[in-house]
Amino acid sequence: MQMQYTAETVQSLSQCFLQTLVPSPEPRRQAEEFLKRASDQPGYGITILQLLSEASVDEQVRQSAAVNFKNHVRNRWAPPDPDSLPECPIIQDPEKEQIKTLIVRSMLSAHPRIQSQLSEALAIISKHDFPKTWQTLLPELVTNLQSSADYAVINGILNTANSIFKKFRYEYKSNDLYIDLKYCLDGFAAPLLEVFLRTGQLIVANMQNATVLRPLFECQRLCCRVFYSLNFQELPEFFENHMKEWMGEFRTYLTTPYSVLEDAERDKEGIVDQLRAAICENINLYMEKNEEEFQEYLKDFASAVWGLLMNVSTASSRDRLAVTAIKFLTTVSKSVHHILFSSVDILRQICESIVVPNVMIREDDEELFEMNHIEYIRRDIEGSDLDTRRRMACELVKGLATHYKEQVMAMVSMHIQNMQAKYVTNPAENWKEKDCAIYLVVSLSTKQTAGVSASTDLINFEQFILTMIMPELQSEDVNAQPLLKADALKFLTTFRYQIPKTSALSIMPHLMRFLLCESNVVHSYAANCIEKMLLVKDGRQLRYTSADINPFVQPLMTNLFNALKFPESQENPYVMKCIMRVVGIADLTGDLAIGCLTGLTSILNEVCKNPKNPSFNHYLFESVAALMRRSCERDPGLIASFEANLFPVLQTILVHDVTEFVPYALQLLAQLIEINRPPLPTTYMQIFQLFLSPESWQKKANVPALVRLLQAYLQKAPRELTQEGPLSQVLGIFSKLVSSKSTDHLGFFILNTIIENLSYEVISPYLCHIWSALFIRLQNQRTVKFVKSVIIFMSLLLVKHGPGALADSINSVQTNIFPAILEQFWVTTLKSITGVLETKLCSVASTRLLCESPTLLADTSAALWGKMLDSTMNLLARPEEDRVEEEIEMPDLEETIGYTPAFAQLYNAGKKEEDPVKEIKDPKEFLVTSLARLSAQAPGKYPSIIQQSLEPANQAALAQFCSRYGCTVV
Repeated sequence: MQMQYTAETVQSLSQCFLQTLVPSPEPRRQAEEFLKRASDQPGYGITILQLLSEASVDEQVRQSAAVNFKNHVRNRWAPPDPDSLPECPIIQDPEKEQIKTLIVRSMLSAHPRIQSQLSEALAIISKHDFPKTWQTLLPELVTNLQSSADYAVINGILNTANSIFKKFRYEYKSNDLYIDLKYCLDGFAAPLLEVFLRTGQLIVANMQNATVLRPLFECQRLCCRVFYSLNFQELPEFFENHMKEWMGEFRTYLTTPYSVLEDAERDKEGIVDQLRAAICENINLYMEKNEEEFQEYLKDFASAVWGLLMNVSTASSRDRLAVTAIKFLTTVSKSVHHILFSSVDILRQICESIVVPNVMIREDDEELFEMNHIEYIRRDIEGSDLDTRRRMACELVKGLATHYKEQVMAMVSMHIQNMQAKYVTNPAENWKEKDCAIYLVVSLSTKQTAGVSASTDLINFEQFILTMIMPELQSEDVNAQPLLKADALKFLTTFRYQIPKTSALSIMPHLMRFLLCESNVVHSYAANCIEKMLLVKDGRQLRYTSADINPFVQPLMTNLFNALKFPESQENPYVMKCIMRVVGIADLTGDLAIGCLTGLTSILNEVCKNPKNPSFNHYLFESVAALMRRSCERDPGLIASFEANLFPVLQTILVHDVTEFVPYALQLLAQLIEINRPPLPTTYMQIFQLFLSPESWQKKANVPALVRLLQAYLQKAPRELTQEGPLSQVLGIFSKLVSSKSTDHLGFFILNTIIENLSYEVISPYLCHIWSALFIRLQNQRTVKFVKSVIIFMSLLLVKHGPGALADSINSVQTNIFPAILEQFWVTTLKSITGVLETKLCSVASTRLLCESPTLLADTSAALWGKMLDSTMNLLARPEEDRVEEEIEMPDLEETIGYTPAFAQLYNAGKKEEDPVKEIKDPKEFLVTSLARLSAQAPGKYPSIIQQSLEPANQAALAQFCSRYGCTVV
């Protein structure tokens, strides 16, 4: 029933909105339930919008209603997916038109807090409707913009325009996007400039009136953000024609002091800095994208930005301005206009007055180090510091070094030496100098070997380690000056490839000590350093082997587990990743292995109660898997201990359906099954039936892990599965998986494991059903990926049970369909097969078809025989990159709707790939020796077929193979 706007409705809704704000949960829940039911009624949205315009309604109520209206629009303006049924009723078109008619007027007349909510709602609507089905919006905004003198209204319009036009920054270029952009430019570019210039005049007239100036500066800031959006794709003609006006105003704001505002806003980011930062982003955009048109203004802007940076304090409130200004100078330094910085004096001034002051650590950084270690680490070693002064100052150095490397690096090197000297005179007082020196060396290091190895020319490397790094590592008090300890550890991590093995091993006891430092940053960095050290490779070989780690392993593991006991480090991902790396390399003896397992299962039991750190959890399960793999391979007697420790926690995960952990638990179960020797303990067989139930397969994230588990059962308990019941259920799961594009590869994992592990007598009754499922899918939803999987399955069936079994089972579906399947699918798809084992398998299977299959050896099949050989030669003679075209397959929409947790594969619990034709060492030799034997039985028959059917390149390659292996096709 349509909701009507009556006094009674207003009273009822107002009461509910008021109730949603009360602290008592029950009245709040009832009010929320009422509003949820009411929102299903047609007319609810327009009623709320009208309520927002009622001056008699309490301000608190209207604010709550504004948030509700915004969320109502977000959830109900359009379905989340056009091809699926919406979860809640969508607002009908007549009501949408009413809302669009009323919303601009309501927004502009509203209180600022309500206005911001309505502006967001309008932006949501415009995302779906503007401009195609909301042609009145832009003219209405422009009319109000030009006619109003109230800056609350003007800024409301500009804020809305800013939200609407942001899409031009991040959407991909397309005809539709450019049509929308042209429409917006035609309607808004001129009014935007008009408001910008008019407001500029008002600013000049009110230089001493802070109250008047604030909304005027906010207007100019919003104009700059709209400017950025409208210019992002390319330089529009209007802006090119009016560049002089825009740039003139921009320069004025960068160079004019506005002391009445700046003095009053020293402790927070002021509106003047916000405007200047927006201008710096605009001129940086022009420098990056419209350099030629912008060049006449460049010198003035470089000077203006330089002047700004000379006067910007180190206060965090001015960070954004400093960062955007430095970014602009960095862009200029890399461009063809780098000549502006060519003077040695200018380069020196940049290093002294911009780089060093902005790299020097501040109180804010120290506070972050102590109070928010997660954010500090994220910025310092994970690369999320793109918008920090320290990072941008170093980027400026790199930019200058693009053209003036020798001069710039010499200056920076001199500064580093001066910092070292200053630190040595008074280490307690001048510790920040040392921090800055290490930061510069690390940040300006040169990355090599795919970004892993780093080197530096700024310092004498050995001397720097000896004087700056080793004293920190050798310090008796691990808790003293933690920031410098963290710097030293970061230095070692960065330059780990440059540190000789003997030196690194001598440092290891010191690294282990820092795992017990109370600072979360320091023990995280120590764990990260050890973990990264263990990954260092010389060529393809790991530099540090088990023999290198074993002498340290007991105290190392003790310290790692103790590090996890520090406050706020109970789920430290760096420490757990280090545990994973150590147990994956070291040789853990029985007692130590069990001790580690006990520690890991104890942690696992704890995190099961409330999984909240995905990285930590993944490394935890990887650690268990790595420990199981390494320990049980060395000592199978440990398997029972692993089962005793792991079964209770795995049972907890599966019984209580701990969603995040179920895929991990299933993979660990598969690993436990695989390390057992047949026959499997009865415990495993008792729970097997649970994994075949349809309920287990409903969650998509569990499916890959369940498939992995089924493969383990098929491999280790084939005899138990030969009973009719379980195998039928397994094949039912295969049929379901193979019918979908997103899971068909998983279906083939099951099918191929069945072929590899069960006898032909067991599987033959089911082959007709299997082929029917595959052929239906080939007929209805054929993809390259699926056809390749079919060919691999056919090849596996052939090498295991012979060409006759393959042909007979296929022909049982439809008489004599086998030749057609070979011609339509096998011959055409063979060249697309990828992967070493898969390529070998399919080439061997093709060779056996050519030389053993009665179907192909019949005189009537000479043409098919020739095509098969040509295709086999493509597979064996041509490099993979030449014969395989990259195919992009779109997933089914109905299969991707809705959120499901992602499946995370455990590397250490991975299934070992077996070569199904390991008795054949070289598939090329196998081909030509088989052809030679075949041709000897019918001399003269095959050379003519080869000449007629094979491409010249393949004929030459075949001749080369024959010559290499001493064979002749006669």
